[in-house]
Amino acid sequence: MYRELILDHYKNPRQHGHLEHADVSAEGMNPLCGDEVSVEVAFGADGDTIEDVRFEGRGCAISQASTSMLMEMVKGRKASEVAAMPKEDLLEEVGIPLTPVRLKCAILGLGVLKLALHKAKGTPLPAEWASAADLTLT
Repeated sequence: MYRELILDHYKNPRQHGHLEHADVSAEGMNPLCGDEVSVEVAFGADGDTIEDVRFEGRGCAISQASTSMLMEMVKGRKASEVAAMPKEDLLEEVGIPLTPVRLKCAILGLGVLKLALHKAKGTPLPAEWASAADLTLT
């Protein structure tokens, strides 16, 4: 069942595409396998709620499906809450065991989203993203 969910998110990604009036964007890639993800975020009137979020990218089914799942998880939540979200929350949503290489694929979108929130709101950027030699965030 989980594999079917991943394939569905890969073939029919949610919140995919360009966000016309984004407040912030960020990009990242996993050079180990070539995954690329860009995230755009628009905040609500309170300035902290993620009113809309979209992603674009290319890469393996795990990277694209997990980013699609992430977009559904964070829409409507506070930026500070999402910035503090542990990667385990996303991995639980993905729901399958992952090798260390696939783990990096699965959490790429989360790192890019946290970078966007850091750029827009000054939220802390976790040390694992700030020093990840095998992930490139811009």
